[in-house]
Amino acid sequence: MAELLNPRNDFLFKRIFGSEENRDVLLAFLNRTFIEAGKPALKEIILLNPYMEKDAPRDKQSILDIRAKTDEGELINVEMQLFNKYDTEKRTLFYWSKLYSGQLQEGQSYKLLKKCVTINILNYSFLPNEQYHNVFHLREDRSGIPLIDDIELHFLELPKLDDHAVPVENGGLVNWLLFLKGADKSNWEVLKMNEPVLKKAMDTLEFLSQDTEARRLYEDRQKYLHDEASMIEGALAEGEARGEARGEALGKRKKAVEMAKELLTLGVEISIIVRASGLSESEILDLKNK
Repeated sequence: MAELLNPRNDFLFKRIFGSEENRDVLLAFLNRTFIEAGKPALKEIILLNPYMEKDAPRDKQSILDIRAKTDEGELINVEMQLFNKYDTEKRTLFYWSKLYSGQLQEGQSYKLLKKCVTINILNYSFLPNEQYHNVFHLREDRSGIPLIDDIELHFLELPKLDDHAVPVENGGLVNWLLFLKGADKSNWEVLKMNEPVLKKAMDTLEFLSQDTEARRLYEDRQKYLHDEASMIEGALAEGEARGEARGEALGKRKKAVEMAKELLTLGVEISIIVRASGLSESEILDLKNK
């Protein structure tokens, strides 16, 4: 049997959770997420951008998040992020705002705007706490009074899920996250017993792992994601190196200025100060005049 593919790959994640035939899988996952956050379960969802063959990951512009609408018209966006693209909080707010504002056409009333929920599943640690599931709303700082309930942001951080976490009896979000994190297949039976709908997600992953075309597209996407992550890391490293070089240069100049001031105080000739400090004659004269 072929080695199981990584369900955290966003292309594969959308195949498993964002296809019409697996809409019940997405609904079960969303309900476990909302119930853990103290929210009521959803009865039904409508997929707004179901997986299509045109979502092939060879096109870097492919939309690989999952968008759904509840029977009350609320919008939900689910995104898997395998690598840290940085500015996660700003990126989240930016795409949430597009989802929210995109509901209205010109001339329509603001009253038509429905709640938008963003769920980010992160393969990296992001927030400075130990919770693997964090939820944000718009609240007054001291009293906690909600301004409006239209914004809800979930961050599910897989690295914070303890490696020794055990499946939750009678179902729970932990079971789904253990599957996404890559739980050993020997634990799948326990996970399926505690979360029956999870079996369908596992069956889909096994099927795709044995499908030649799916594996090819998966590898294409993995390569793109790794290249993108490498470019980001390279840009950050280059920026840090430039910052350090700039800091060293500023440090050297500061020392040269201090030296020149001291030599001027001692009455040393300007030509000698120029040679000793490396500053220009005009710079020395400016210091002298000041």
